Amino acid sequence: MPPSPGSAAASPLFVVFNPAAGSSAEEELAPAVEAACAAAGRRCELLPVAHPRGLADAAREAVRRAHAAGGTVVAAGGDGTINGVAQQVLGSGCRFGVLPRGTFNYFARTHGIPPDLPGALRVLLAEEAMPVQVGLLNERVFLVNASLGLYPRLLEDREAWKSQLGRSRLVAFGAGIKTLLSGHRSLRLTIELQGQSRQVRTPTLFVGNNALQMEQVGLPQARAIDAGHLAGVMLKPVGRASLLALLARGAFGQLGEADQVIHFAFRRLTVTAGAFGSRHIKVATDGEVLRMPLPLRFEVAPQPLMLVRPPGLAQERREARGAGTEGEVAA
Repeated sequence: MPPSPGSAAASPLFVVFNPAAGSSAEEELAPAVEAACAAAGRRCELLPVAHPRGLADAAREAVRRAHAAGGTVVAAGGDGTINGVAQQVLGSGCRFGVLPRGTFNYFARTHGIPPDLPGALRVLLAEEAMPVQVGLLNERVFLVNASLGLYPRLLEDREAWKSQLGRSRLVAFGAGIKTLLSGHRSLRLTIELQGQSRQVRTPTLFVGNNALQMEQVGLPQARAIDAGHLAGVMLKPVGRASLLALLARGAFGQLGEADQVIHFAFRRLTVTAGAFGSRHIKVATDGEVLRMPLPLRFEVAPQPLMLVRPPGLAQERREARGAGTEGEVAA
């Protein structure tokens, strides 16, 4: 039976992508998308982004066109690009599709979207849209995680390494070790959770919205994310040797067993920071580092994204649950 005109499997596609990403794989993206859509009898429009600063404008234009045509907005890129497009799609009433092109692709993987372009196109052209949870940090979307403290610094160091050595998981892991060995300071935070405030000292506060990532590093909050919550993770003040040991635990999927790790589930969390002499603090959302005003409010978005994805639990998540597989310490 053919898809109904209002379904995701019949709607035109408006694809936001970066043709200047610097790899042959990116150069092949546009022809592959056009060929797959032509073979499926689907209309598609490509909206290239010449510079990262133009991502929001391209995404807004894609949403405008998709809304008028009953179409699907598609983000082709890594988690940062997907985040930028999702920021414009959330609340628009448009369906959302993903063609993962990054190093880790946690958002796509946790929802069962294949990392290879032909597989992702098959999903995009055949499956229906389903609601998926979105996290908000001061109204800014995060699909995978948001953090402050040591983790944003780790991401900055990782990008510096990637610019010299290329994008790979091994490079990301090496950059993480270098960051941990170079020293850090603990944050003094006041967190308000369920109407109660407490003061804490921690090298980093990490908030996860990706169940696969939680499962792979061995934290039990994956099921809480499935149930509509976010996962909070804090480290007790520790030295460099302990941080390296925690990195190793995460790589082997055993982070939840460490005494130095505090983890909890929530739907809304407010954070203020002392002893900074500033009204802003450095944070990271889905791998993008920026400064945001205090206080920080982490919460589950009141409405989901309607993501085109396969039904049921992703195969990779079933494997992570069943086998306790090694984790990937990155995002």
